[in-house]
Amino acid sequence: MKDKIVERATELFFKMGFKSVTMDDIAADMSISKKTIYKYFSNKEDLVSDSVTLIHSKIMSMMHDVIAKDYNPIKENFEIRNMFKEMFHIAEASPVYQLRKFYPEIYQHILQVQFTQCKHFVQHNLEKGIERGYYRADINVTECIDFYYTLMFHINETSPLEKEAWQRELYMLEYHTRAIGTPKGISELESYLSIPNI
Repeated sequence: MKDKIVERATELFFKMGFKSVTMDDIAADMSISKKTIYKYFSNKEDLVSDSVTLIHSKIMSMMHDVIAKDYNPIKENFEIRNMFKEMFHIAEASPVYQLRKFYPEIYQHILQVQFTQCKHFVQHNLEKGIERGYYRADINVTECIDFYYTLMFHINETSPLEKEAWQRELYMLEYHTRAIGTPKGISELESYLSIPNI
């Protein structure tokens, strides 16, 4: 039952926002008593924390699946972007923006966990891109990782609407790729940018 509550609460948080959804809403949606929810969670913050942990776990698993397909590094970035689009498609308000605004302690914790666990994905992408001639050999991989995440987190922290964050992330990905890309990499980038509604 605990897992079911977390799963459904996560869906509702995505759809309506972390702040808007109450324990009463979750109980009514699941046709259970609020007492049942409080059997597993002492307060809403605990439920939000478990929800965020679940989201992070799913993101890690899906990113591993994309990377295992060994796409070229440009395609890999766009496939990961599509993965996030499918995952967050029901969200109107940016979940990251709301989490930072209303649950800053949970946000700061998951931020550290995510950066620690996700930076090796970006490092892998950069090193593969250099090896295969999509990225310049003279780039500083460590600095590129820091720049990438600084931009990404800033976008999500300051974009209230998911649609706005989504568009800004595309600009960021283009900016990132053009900054480090070889002619081969930029050509591959432009082929993706020419796809309607990418």
